[in-house]
Amino acid sequence: MPFVTFNFRVSLEIAGAAALCAAAFSDCDGLEMSMAPKTIREGGNNSRPIHLVGPVSYGQLTLKRGMTSDFGLWRWFDRTQSERSLRANGNVEVLTPEGEKRGQVAVAFSLSNCLPIKMKAPALSGKDGLIAIEEMQIVYETLKLVAPGS
Repeated sequence: MPFVTFNFRVSLEIAGAAALCAAAFSDCDGLEMSMAPKTIREGGNNSRPIHLVGPVSYGQLTLKRGMTSDFGLWRWFDRTQSERSLRANGNVEVLTPEGEKRGQVAVAFSLSNCLPIKMKAPALSGKDGLIAIEEMQIVYETLKLVAPGS
């Protein structure tokens, strides 16, 4: 069964501490990694280049239109300004869509050494009583796919 992208959850925690917050976001983007191969030419062989493994770079996680009842993410952003080595680890879990397994994790992405780089508050409105986050951007050092049951 294919995975669907509308049912997911994001969790962030600082090592040895409780979860940063309980928040739900409408969008999550930036789970990516890319490799820049090192290309060399072998002397006398003009027919093909040889590609070697090069450095890996990772994306920037963007969380949009979040709702939460606490200030954990805002406090984390503030703390990183004074505690420059403060990092969090996170998971983005895609959940199963239907049947008896509804809400179970279908696949997860594990992010390490996350650092918040942008917090954006939404336009202010008297309609809702929750704390909203229009956009949050996080950089991370590694990204790993975690298959169910592993």
